[in-house]
Amino acid sequence: MPHTDVTATNPEVLLRYRMDGQVGAMRVLVTGGSGLVGRAIERVVKEEGGRREGEEWIFLSSKDANLMSAEETRALFQKHRPTHVIHLAAMVGGLFRNMRQNLDFWRNNVYINDNVLQASHEVGVVKVVSCLSTCIFPDKTSYPIDETMIHNGPPHESNFGYAYAKRMIDVHNRACFQQYGRRYTAVIPTNVFGPHDNFNIEDGHVLPGLIHKAYLAKKEGKALQVWGSGRPLRQFIYSLDLARLFLWVLREYDEVDPIILSVGEEDEVSIKDAADAVVEALEFKHGVIYDTSKADGQFKKTASNAKLRKYLPDFKFTPFKTAIKETCDWFVANYDIARK
Repeated sequence: MPHTDVTATNPEVLLRYRMDGQVGAMRVLVTGGSGLVGRAIERVVKEEGGRREGEEWIFLSSKDANLMSAEETRALFQKHRPTHVIHLAAMVGGLFRNMRQNLDFWRNNVYINDNVLQASHEVGVVKVVSCLSTCIFPDKTSYPIDETMIHNGPPHESNFGYAYAKRMIDVHNRACFQQYGRRYTAVIPTNVFGPHDNFNIEDGHVLPGLIHKAYLAKKEGKALQVWGSGRPLRQFIYSLDLARLFLWVLREYDEVDPIILSVGEEDEVSIKDAADAVVEALEFKHGVIYDTSKADGQFKKTASNAKLRKYLPDFKFTPFKTAIKETCDWFVANYDIARK
């Protein structure tokens, strides 16, 4: 798979940390380690040579602690004493679940994020990289959106609870830097998809939902029903590409300000384009129907990756159709165990 090896910059220099005057190996704790992005990072670390000498990686799931509990979160961090944290844990869901449960998305994510960042500070974590989302940006804005525009206006009303909770991570990071000098930061990926996604049709995101619906429609010999008009535009990033970029951010990116991790504006596709790619990958032959009685959500969220390209001009993203094919193949092969 073509990509720039962002895990091997300055290979002669092992990444070290300095704490209390001592130099030691890096211990990375990944919250949400059993989810879509966590599994991708684990694969890159373990199978693509992403682990460096002296590093220890700890991938946690919701079974290890309830991160909505400050006590359980603090105990978890005291147990593992990480030097670095990749914070992925969150209550997440697709458009229709967000529309139904804005309060739950707000409260649960605020608790999780505050507990993880505070526990990180208390045990002296050197760096935290949290994961935001392009849905945090203002609904009414100019395009393309960039990292400076996060707080310029209200997010789309469909998922304002989740969006505001994620925005507060940026506020927390800035305050933590101002008050304590902590270099905690965040990345803003566009729509992520890949193996180990949540393929739930009702509550999952658009691409895994399409894949699952197309799989079932193919088995039943029925047309694929796509919710909405198919016209909204999205930038999709393959989870393995995002994982490689996460490692670069953890090791090399030194700003507190967040950074958008995305394919370019020229790679934006419509939901119809995405459905067509799924149909092709699954060799689906039974036609596609668009249910325009269902909400489209935000029409576009076009994001600029100019800041990323300034740092990594040669990074190669996996072609969209290739990534869709790999994701569909994984889902078919793992249907019985896939989240759905």
